[in-house]
This record gives sequence, structure tokens and C-alpha cells, in this order.
Amino acid sequence: MYPLRASSVPHSIGHINVGGRRKDTEFQAFVQKILDSHLFKIMMISTISLNSFLVVLWTDYEIRFQWFRIFEIVEVVCVTIYSTEFYMKLYVNPIDYWKDGYNLLDVLIIIILSIPYILRQIKGKHYPYLNIADGLQSLRILKLITYSRGIRTLITALGQTVYTMASVLILFFLMMYIFAVLGFCLFGASEMGDLDNWGNLAVSFFTLFSLVTVDGWTALQQELDKRKFVLSRTFTIVFILLASFIFLSMFVGVMIIHTEDSIKKFKRDLKVERHNTLMEEKQVILKRQQEEVNQLMQTQQNVDYKSFSELVENFKKTLQHTDPMVLDDFGTSLPFIDVYLSTLDNQDTTIYKLQELYYEIVNVLSLMLEADLSKEQLSHTLEVPGST
Repeated sequence: MYPLRASSVPHSIGHINVGGRRKDTEFQAFVQKILDSHLFKIMMISTISLNSFLVVLWTDYEIRFQWFRIFEIVEVVCVTIYSTEFYMKLYVNPIDYWKDGYNLLDVLIIIILSIPYILRQIKGKHYPYLNIADGLQSLRILKLITYSRGIRTLITALGQTVYTMASVLILFFLMMYIFAVLGFCLFGASEMGDLDNWGNLAVSFFTLFSLVTVDGWTALQQELDKRKFVLSRTFTIVFILLASFIFLSMFVGVMIIHTEDSIKKFKRDLKVERHNTLMEEKQVILKRQQEEVNQLMQTQQNVDYKSFSELVENFKKTLQHTDPMVLDDFGTSLPFIDVYLSTLDNQDTTIYKLQELYYEIVNVLSLMLEADLSKEQLSHTLEVPGST
């Protein structure tokens, strides 16, 4: 499925010959079909989710002590499944596999999974940094990114914002530097200054970070008010307005813009993929129908028909109501049928209103006729006594 060129692989490697074409293309296609199947993806997602859930249970000491053997068995099974997936993908495409960042993430996770076992074998169970290696096991849940297109879309959006966000962060750091030096000179240099919060440049940066998050800024301002710094409130208000409201809003706005662009691109790609899938299914159905027609013509070669319509009628008798038919006529397209049905609904509504209008007209005419008849009868009764 992924033939390699001779220029990319100059020497034979295993199942790849010097000419650049694989000798096991059928088995390669079979493995690729397994990797692309929904069943395999569901199995991998279930394995990763179960393994991550067991990591959560592993953090409880009592459960870990009681189920220690079960945790070891499940760990071996999960690592085996992850390694099998790695070897299958590497077998299908040994060159381009390393060009995908998500594949490199999977390799990194497999390496991280093996670190605690290696440290226990080399350094022993009481190695002081073994807890760090155990804590990194939580990264295994990142393997779900490979099987989630939505998460990959968000990561793509984050990648697209790197250059823009770098400019924003540099500008933000310059502003922090200016205010840190200014705060040190105003509130930390004098003997009555707040040395705990503004005593040096590093402490000033940390204090400004607290002001950016608007967390505990009132306590910081109270300390400055106790020392009666005149410009303290102006300094705090200006910095909070610039850092918290302007720069953070700019940061969020850039993220939202790139995320929306990535989501729109994802929807377009998904629409194109669905269209291509439908076209492939259509071609398969057309090919199968053509084969059935050819087969029917071959089986009926010795039968004489008076006309082509007779052949078509006999062919219709062999069809069932469940047989799919792909027609290219405009009248059989879904948009036309939708418009046609809407037009029929509008016609029914118009006819119903016309019927109501006709009923009203007939009612008015009948009332007028009754009124004329009553007038004629009244005039007739008045004329009869006069004549006598």
C-alpha cells in the first residue's frame, strides 16, 4: 500500500528489496486494514482507558497492596498491546512512520512505560527518583490523542498560535520587566519599603504575577497602604488593567480565532472525506450492477428477444425491492426530491386555502339568494291583497 522508492532505501532491509518495491504487499495491506478498522480503534481506546483507570486505583495504597498481582498482569498486557501496535505501524510504513509527530509521541510513551522496570532492575526498589518515573506513567493517557481527531484539531490550533503567542508573551514580559523595576524602585528600595514583596527583582516579578491573576491583590495593596506610598494604588490599577484585562484578553482572543479556523478546516475536511466515501460506495454499486447486467446478458445469449424493451422487462423481474439503484438523473437526486416535496406541501396548503375561500363565497352567495327570495315573497304577499 505504501511502496518505497529505490532512492529512499538504497539497500535491502528485511522484506524490502533493492528495487524499492515490497515483496509482501498483500500482507502489508492486510495489516493496514486491521489498523484502519473501527474494531481495532475501539480496542485500543478501551485498553488505554482501562489502563488509565487502573493507574488511578494504583494511587490508593490499600487497593495497590491487595491487587498488586493484578496490576502487574494488566501492566504487562497493556505494554504488550502498545508494543504490538507500534510494530504493526512500523511494519506497514517503516520510513514515513517516523515523520508523524503522534507516532513519535507513542514511541516516547512506550519508553516511559519501561523506565520504572529498568530502574528497579538496575537501581533497586528504593531508588530515590523512582517515584518520578512512576508519576510519569500518567502520560500513557496521551495515546488517546492518536485516536481523536477533535483533540488533534485543537493541538493543531495551538501549534498555529505559537508565533503569534510568542510575540504577545515577549511584549508581556517586557511590560512585566518595566513594572518590576519600577515597583522595586518605588516600594522596595527604601528602608520603609515592602521588602517581602518588592525587595528585589525576582520577588517583584512574583508579586506582579500575583497581580496578573488578580489573586490576593488586595492584601498586597494593604501592605503598601500601611507604608503610605502615594503612587501605590495608581501603580496597582494601571498594571492590573494592562496585564489582566488587555494582555490576557488578547491571549484568549488569539486562541479563539485560531481554534475557530482549525474547527472550520476540520469540518471541511470531514465533509470532503464523507463525499469521497459516498463516491467510492457509488462506484462500487455501479460496478456491481454492471457486472450483474453483463452476467445476465451472458446467461441470456441463447434466448431470443423480440426487442430491447422485452429484455429490460425480463431483467426487472429479477430485481428485488432491496436492491440499491444508483441513478444520475436530476429527478432522482436528493435535493430535487426535497424541493419537490416542499412544493407539494405548498400546493396542498394553497388548495386548502382555496377550498376555504370557495366555501365562504358559496356561503355569501347562498345568503344573498335567501335575502332576494325573502324580498320577492314579501313583495308578492303585498301585491296580492291590493289586487283583490
